Amino acid sequence: MLLFILIIVNICLGQLEPVEDSYVAAVYEHAVVLNPEPHVPLSRHEALQHMQRNLDIYEEQAALAAQQGAQILVFPEDGIHGFNYTRSSICGYLETVPDPQQESWNPCEEPGRHNDTEVLQRLSCMARRYNLYLAANMADLQPCPLKTDPSTACPSDGRWQFNTNVVFNSDGLLVARYHKHNLYFEEAFNAPPQPEIVTFDTPFAGRFGLIICFDILFRDPTVTLVEKGVRQLIFSTAWMNQLPLLDTIQFQRAFSTGANITLLSANIRNDRLIMTGSGIYTPFSATYHHAKKGDPEEGRLVVARVPVLAPLWGTESTPSVAEPAAYCLRESCADPPPPDTAYPTFTSSMMHDPFKFVLLNEGGGDVTVCDGAFCCHLQYKWTAHDKRKELYALGAFSGTHVVNGRYAVQVCAVVRCADLESSSCGQNVEEAESQMDFSLEGRFETRYVYPAVLASGLVLEQPEELEKTADGRVTMKHASRTGGLVTACLYGRMYHLDNE
Repeated sequence: MLLFILIIVNICLGQLEPVEDSYVAAVYEHAVVLNPEPHVPLSRHEALQHMQRNLDIYEEQAALAAQQGAQILVFPEDGIHGFNYTRSSICGYLETVPDPQQESWNPCEEPGRHNDTEVLQRLSCMARRYNLYLAANMADLQPCPLKTDPSTACPSDGRWQFNTNVVFNSDGLLVARYHKHNLYFEEAFNAPPQPEIVTFDTPFAGRFGLIICFDILFRDPTVTLVEKGVRQLIFSTAWMNQLPLLDTIQFQRAFSTGANITLLSANIRNDRLIMTGSGIYTPFSATYHHAKKGDPEEGRLVVARVPVLAPLWGTESTPSVAEPAAYCLRESCADPPPPDTAYPTFTSSMMHDPFKFVLLNEGGGDVTVCDGAFCCHLQYKWTAHDKRKELYALGAFSGTHVVNGRYAVQVCAVVRCADLESSSCGQNVEEAESQMDFSLEGRFETRYVYPAVLASGLVLEQPEELEKTADGRVTMKHASRTGGLVTACLYGRMYHLDNE
């Protein structure tokens, strides 16, 4: 009877076969072959020659992924064409990607249907040849009428240029197209007039959603996909690591855990831009790669078997992002105990935000630090290493981040300071020797809180306990296992305040 119900549900979702209990996923961290002069326009022929060099590497990795049983393979943002183009210099790289919701097209089988679609054709044939679903990022050109509704914001040259993810099924059919909504200093591209919520179905794992890089920090499309019950996200990125709170693997796992979803994340590898960190994350596991200083600057294929996460039916009934009434509001957040006067508060910049900090004492303690009405509380036992002395601090920040993007956050974080001066707290640190058992708690104005524990050598640890209550309290309990503690944080996103 249960099998019959599953078959009916899958047919209703547009799947012709029941999903399996697990599937094999692959992501590729790509050392992209760059155009050395991205501001100089190239002919279509020259641009194709450049892109084919990256596609040749993709071909090799698709073959390797297939040999390891992969059913879906994800490539990173900008991996085919590179980055740092102007609106005009990228023109030779553009292809017009048809909307798979409007027409059914297999570029490998029908290469002549659309002109100038060599990249689409090669990706389609790659998926078909190796019998896997394939997600890749490319530059897309879409015409738009100049005389139209002003809300569509058609550029003056009558064309949209989009940072685009495409997905092909194992037969080579184009099944999804997504235009990146949240751009990050991308002169060559436009944001689409409206956020696009794009999903596709697979016979082996059900439904996936598509997001690109900076999207992961915003409500649309990312949280909207999750609230619609999508449990598996494809995440192509070209992410520059930002310790101590937004290293790639750190936030990838934090989002997977906090949102209770699977994240297939493929990043670029570029040492000059501090780009590395890719992985396959579920709410209870992580298989990832993060290059270390001195490692060869080369690509890395990550393959893992992951369980299929069932849709969360009834998610529409959860509180709206814009109406956090069931969670802590500012005027009701002032009831945690005041900071102990033995632990004086100081301000230091972390991630360009003015965090309020208190220093931790070796051995252990029970401390609170507040930024306005938002307070973070830490109970801890700190085992300092004999080889060298280290300094730790508990930090709190509540406000709008305004550097390289604007978004509202509330953050509780335990960080190892860069040296023994309090002014170094909040700076980049990758190594630590001190062990710490702790319980970190904050009372947030949002239910969207993403937990992370980062150990020495940029190793991820999964929080041992994570508790959330209806009044907005989030508590993370953990004991160091693999190495010294670099960062432990509760990263809250107040999406409802982003436009204020």
